[in-house]
Amino acid sequence: MQLWLCPLIAFLLGSIPFGLFIARMKGIDIRAHGSGNIGATNVLRVVGKQYGITCLILDALKGYLPVALAITLIRFTGQHNPMEIAPLLPLGVELPPERQWFAQLMQVLCGLLAILGHNYSPWVGFKGGKGIATSAGVLIALAPAAVVILILVWLALFLTTRYVSIASVGAAAVLPPLILFGSWFHGKLAAGTWNKPLLVFSIIIAALAIWKHRTNLKRLREGTEHRFTRKSKP
Repeated sequence: MQLWLCPLIAFLLGSIPFGLFIARMKGIDIRAHGSGNIGATNVLRVVGKQYGITCLILDALKGYLPVALAITLIRFTGQHNPMEIAPLLPLGVELPPERQWFAQLMQVLCGLLAILGHNYSPWVGFKGGKGIATSAGVLIALAPAAVVILILVWLALFLTTRYVSIASVGAAAVLPPLILFGSWFHGKLAAGTWNKPLLVFSIIIAALAIWKHRTNLKRLREGTEHRFTRKSKP
């Protein structure tokens, strides 16, 4: 049951357009303002800081929760359970070490479907956000140490350039080599126990994130991309 239940939950949860709902609470159709994107950055820019932060957290949870649930229901011997509620979920199955790859594949698939649900939500005409916050939520469940480094990369690029798009694209590009480095650093690469589905997943979501930013990259070339600037004191 969990083999179809977890991916289905992941896509449905990922497809919830929180940015659209938050903006509508203020009487705003976020799709008609700013970049037209329903993600946290556009919500912050159009509706306000507190609403953007709320959207960011909710979008990240859309990625974290389904993957954490998948790790709880479909795991392999010795794997850490981020939700720690396995005794409450009798549907959970623990696979032997030789089937580690299959458990990891299903967990990664749930993460990918959550991101695709966000990026191509059926509730808004198969449109959506760029998937950065939702991808971060997925990675918090799968590779939390990598998220810390990616946040530092994102902040460094943003504070240097003041462009969210450059920071997001740069962090996305760093992800695949970071996952590979982490496997090498912990000795899993040499032992052959590294998470191969996670590396493939990192390449896919990095490419997807960069593709979703193609209009931003075009505006950067044209010099029309929105840049966050510090407000001068009166």
